[in-house]
Amino acid sequence: MQALATDTIWDIVVIGGGATGLGSALDAATRGYKTLLIESHDFAKGTSSRSTKLVHGGVRYLEQGNIKLVREALRERGYLLKNAPHLTSIQTFILPVFSWWEKMFYGLGLKFYDLLSGKLSLGDTQILSKKETVAHLPTINAKKLSGGILYFDGQFDDSHLAIELAATAIEKGATVINYCKAIGFIKTNGKITGVECEDILSEKKYAIKTKAVINATGVFTNAIVQMDDQLQHDLVSPSQGIHLVVDAKFFPGMDAMMIPKTDDGRVLFAVPWHNKVVLGTTDTPIDIVTFEPKPLEEEIEFIITHMNRYCTSLITRADINSVYVGLRPLVKQKRKGSTALISREHHLSVSPTGLITITGGKWTTYRKMAADVVDNAGFIGKLKKEKCATAHMPIGDELEKENRIKEILKKDESLNELIHPSYPFTKAQIVYAVKYEMAMCIEDILARRIRLLFLDARIAIAVAPMVGGIMASYLNKDKNWEAAEIDSFSQLAEQYILK
Repeated sequence: MQALATDTIWDIVVIGGGATGLGSALDAATRGYKTLLIESHDFAKGTSSRSTKLVHGGVRYLEQGNIKLVREALRERGYLLKNAPHLTSIQTFILPVFSWWEKMFYGLGLKFYDLLSGKLSLGDTQILSKKETVAHLPTINAKKLSGGILYFDGQFDDSHLAIELAATAIEKGATVINYCKAIGFIKTNGKITGVECEDILSEKKYAIKTKAVINATGVFTNAIVQMDDQLQHDLVSPSQGIHLVVDAKFFPGMDAMMIPKTDDGRVLFAVPWHNKVVLGTTDTPIDIVTFEPKPLEEEIEFIITHMNRYCTSLITRADINSVYVGLRPLVKQKRKGSTALISREHHLSVSPTGLITITGGKWTTYRKMAADVVDNAGFIGKLKKEKCATAHMPIGDELEKENRIKEILKKDESLNELIHPSYPFTKAQIVYAVKYEMAMCIEDILARRIRLLFLDARIAIAVAPMVGGIMASYLNKDKNWEAAEIDSFSQLAEQYILK
């Protein structure tokens, strides 16, 4: 926060601390630009922590004929798996097929998908017999099953990657701040020359001078665009996607499953993640954008019905550990139609005042989106032209993190205790998140630094008082803060539990 109190003229100010904003801050800092990122809540609080946890080219986009997007995403998938091996992994997927024709159609399609990845291929696509498919997917309903297709894609932990992007951007010289909200623009002769912002925690306001502003606020894009010009039309048409998290016993094994055609034309995934299974997703157009969107009854029923149609271990509402909801910042289309068909390509625009807005896209292509928007910001801000250097840049420093946790444990061995016996998270991770990852409240820890809220909302509520106690001692907070935090988090977490 001290950096905001100086009279610095920033080269680039990024509004938004999700995938694209953090990627943009890292890219800009790496080029030597004096970079500031401000985020009104926590990093990846919105869409960027609520994905299906896949780093993928997008099999569905291939079926829609969008070869350019798929090829770009597959290239970015390859870069990300190499740049952040500690946050990503290669995941095998099985696509069950129910006729000879489906086997040929999806088999050829997925072989082409692999071909498009070129040298960055993760492994050869294989056509499986019925017996082989059942061996990979023990709970698949074998009735009418013809076989399956095995292919490879990437998987990751989305909010962990966001936090590591923030840390890497800071290491490269950027100033990155959460809980700091953009509340207005400063204009000179009709052009944006500064941003007004407010520290949410202290309510102190700042006026920041800058040469260029990037709006990377995802589903909140329209609000920032209209803060610049009230007459501007909406750029984003949000769509909601929910995920259900269940125990691995309902879908055992190491392989993920992809159902290529659901009743609404979407792809449905069952993906092993942190020893649980993520089921999703839906595609529901929505009008009102909030930080904590709520699942619709029909969305919950849709996923349960489809999973039970394909699997023999039937899931009921009582089996759901957590339900999380994300909003996709889809680029607004001129024509009306299904949001499942709206392109996931990104969209870049510059307003007459010089506000650069980047929206659309997906986690996998965040780096390319960042490169494009920083190129534009360099031009708008009349900055020295520098090339993007992030394609082969390592993200995060796992060794440094291990050493810091060892130092924390040296001072207090009791922090080696598990937060809960059913999960591998330790108390030392809470301290680490407070000291080194800007965790300011219980939700920051249990939702995004360790993923307990997403894995098991009931247990997250149960451990909240202990997390609050540890945080309070390191943040020098009193019992009133602690009680308010526990109450606030418990109310939030209740929304993740199906009644």
